[in-house]
Amino acid sequence: MILKNSYLDLGEEFFQRIDPTPVSDPNLFLWNHRLADELGLPEALTQDTEALSQYFSGNKIFSGSTSIALAYTGHQFGQLNPRLGDGRAHLLGEVDTENGTLDIQLKGSGPTLYSRRGDGRCALGPAVREFIMSEAMHALRVPTTQALAVVTTGDPVVREGVKPGAVVTRVASSHLRVGTFEYFAVQGDVDAVEVLCNYAIERHYPELKELSGPERYASFYSAVIQKQIELICEWMRVGFIHGVMNTDNTTISGETIDYGPCAMMNAYNPDTVFSSIDVNGRYRFGHQPQIAQWNMARLAECLLPLFDEDSSKAQAIAQRLLGTFAESFKQHYFTMLGRKIGLDIINDDDQSLLDDLLDLMRKNAMDYTQTFNLLTDSIHSAEQDTVAKNLLGDWYGRWKTRLEKQSQNDSVVYNRMRSNNPVVIPRNHHMEAVIQSCVLDGSASEAEAFLKVLKSPYKELESTQQFQDAPTDGDRHYRTFCGT
Repeated sequence: MILKNSYLDLGEEFFQRIDPTPVSDPNLFLWNHRLADELGLPEALTQDTEALSQYFSGNKIFSGSTSIALAYTGHQFGQLNPRLGDGRAHLLGEVDTENGTLDIQLKGSGPTLYSRRGDGRCALGPAVREFIMSEAMHALRVPTTQALAVVTTGDPVVREGVKPGAVVTRVASSHLRVGTFEYFAVQGDVDAVEVLCNYAIERHYPELKELSGPERYASFYSAVIQKQIELICEWMRVGFIHGVMNTDNTTISGETIDYGPCAMMNAYNPDTVFSSIDVNGRYRFGHQPQIAQWNMARLAECLLPLFDEDSSKAQAIAQRLLGTFAESFKQHYFTMLGRKIGLDIINDDDQSLLDDLLDLMRKNAMDYTQTFNLLTDSIHSAEQDTVAKNLLGDWYGRWKTRLEKQSQNDSVVYNRMRSNNPVVIPRNHHMEAVIQSCVLDGSASEAEAFLKVLKSPYKELESTQQFQDAPTDGDRHYRTFCGT
C-alpha cells in the first residue's frame, strides 16, 4: 500500500516529523475487514497477519509514508491549553478511496514533541473501546472516525496499575480540529489560519472552491456549523454522550472523534453524564448542543481576520453566522425526533407532543432506546400496542391521532421509525464486560460477538437479545475515564 501525505504541503510549523516508537511483540487483536476493503488494501497484505501486526503497530512503515504528529491546541472544559498536539499519535498518510481521501493514523504509537510528559502509549482497554464504539456509530449512521485495527504491543503501560499495551489505527476524513485553527490563531498567525481554511475547503467543502475573499471564509464557517448541528442531532438520536467535547475533539469534517470517556444513555435524562473528569456536567447529554455552539464561537474567533479587515465588521459577520445556530439546530432536532415517532413533516403543534414524550420519559425514568423501539414495534404488533398504551397513557392516544392525520400507511411509518430507532446500542455494562474479557483473557472473541450484533443495529439477529437489556442499576454508579 502506497500512502501520500498532503499535510506536508502545509508547512513544517503544522507538525513534527517523527516515526512511531517500535514495540516488542506486536500481535493483531482486532481487524476491520469492511474498512480494509474500502481502503483498497492489497489482499496479500490483509491475509498476512504478521505483516499487519508490524505495519499497524508502527514497527514497519508503508511506502510513501512520512509519519508526522500534528500540532493543535484547544479549550479543555472551557479553559485554553495553548499547546496540545498529537502526544501519542502518528499520522502515516492518506489513501484515496471511492468515499474520498482518508487519513490513516496510529494511536498509542509512542511519544512526540507534544507528549507533555506522557509515555505516548495506549492501554488495550481504551483501544478496544474505540474500535467497538466507532464501528457501532458507523453502523448507526452517525458520522464518525473509524478504527481499522487494534494491535497488542507486548509492552506494559501504567494506567492505575499495569495494563497490556496496544496501538489502534484510526481512519478519518481528516484530523483537522477547531483546535488546529486555535493553535495558530493564539499566535496571531493569520496566514497559517488562511492556509488551514483553504486546505479544509479542498478536502471537505470543495463546493466552496469557486468563492474567494471574505465570502469564501464566511461560507466555510457556515458549512462547519451545519456539520456540527447535523452531528449533534445524530448523537442525540441514538443517546450518545461524548464526554469530552473540547475544541481539540471537534473536527472540521463533522465526524465524531475521540471515544475516551464516551457512554450511552439508558433512562432518558438530559442531565446524564458519566465521564469521571466532567465533575460539573459541562458535557452532559442535553447540554451537547450548547457546547457545540460554544466551540463554533471559538472557531469564529480564529477566522475573524478572514471575515473582514475591519474588526467591528468581522465581529458582526461572526455574530450573524453564529446566530443561526440555535434556530437551525432546533429545526434539525425536532425533525429528528419527529422521525423517531414516525412523522413525515413537523408542524408547530408537534413540538409540544415531542416535549411531552421526553418529559414523560424523564419523570418515569424510561429507557431511551427501549421506549422508541417499543413505539416502533407497536405499529405492527397488537401486543406491543397494548404495552405502549399502558406505559404512555394519554400521550399514546395523542400520538396515534397525529399519525392518522398524515394519511400514510403503517408500513411507511414503521420503516421511517425503524430506520431511526435502533434495536440495540453499545450499552455501557456490556461494553465494560467485553473490555474486561479482552484484557483479562487476551482474547477478542467477546468483542467479535458484540461487534457482530452492533453492526446490525436496526434489525434483530439471533444474538441481539443478549445485548439489549438495560443495566439493572441504571448505571447509577457508572463512570468512564479518559484513556490517556
